[in-house]
Amino acid sequence: MLLPSVLIVLVYSYGPMLGLVIAFQRFIPAKGIQGSEWIGFKNFTYVFSLPDIMTVIANTLFISVMKIIAGLIVPILVAMLLNEVRKTAFKRAVQTFIYFPYFLSWLLLSGILIDVLSPEHGLVNRLLGYFGIAPIYFLGDNRWFPYVLVATNEWKEFGFNTIIYLAALTGINPTLYEAAVIDGAGRWRQTWHITLPGMRPILVLLLTLALGQVLNAGFDQVLNLYSPQVYESGDIIDTMVYRMGLLNAQYSVATAVGLFKSVISLALISTAYFLAYKLARYRIF
Repeated sequence: MLLPSVLIVLVYSYGPMLGLVIAFQRFIPAKGIQGSEWIGFKNFTYVFSLPDIMTVIANTLFISVMKIIAGLIVPILVAMLLNEVRKTAFKRAVQTFIYFPYFLSWLLLSGILIDVLSPEHGLVNRLLGYFGIAPIYFLGDNRWFPYVLVATNEWKEFGFNTIIYLAALTGINPTLYEAAVIDGAGRWRQTWHITLPGMRPILVLLLTLALGQVLNAGFDQVLNLYSPQVYESGDIIDTMVYRMGLLNAQYSVATAVGLFKSVISLALISTAYFLAYKLARYRIF
């Protein structure tokens, strides 16, 4: 039963890793891997000599960290609010409404967001106009673009992530709340001393596992929303690899960047699993 899955992983995940050798070559497709010149670490030296490489790395880290923070805070708050709802029909309706964006692709959502955030005819800028605020070019202004990425990503993802925290809330012993009420504790004290400590194991687990995704700032989202106007604040490692490898045909350089990212991600993931085991007793086997 496992054989088909193992074959798929071998063919599509491990097989292509043989091509990483071109990161150390001056790869020419007509000559192939065996015929291309071996140049060692020159591609890596070239990458780190690019004038905008540090900006790209900084953008990736900033957007990723902001997404991780928002991805922890927003679902927790929504889960605690939904947990207080006693009308089942209303609760299910809200859950369905907030889960729906998760199942839409960024290709579709980007078209919607481009229209909604348009500085001329967008709904958001029309609403801002009623308050006397000048139109804002959300997708073309470097000051706004990273925060638009974080906000729209959270809007898409938080409903699904809420499921995890709702499951964690159901595991808290209700007698703890009953005892707290008898002791005179209000809602805030119950939340601070019972709800949040009860969610701490899953919170620590998700936070530590998220460390492995620090260099993944959301390729699909950024590719569909960014433009040359916001390269300064929105260009990330994945989009840089895409432009170098597929648009500019710099296959060796793009592979070197991708390999660098993979090595750092592997180190972060290993650290994340170690922390998850130490702090939350999480094991993958």
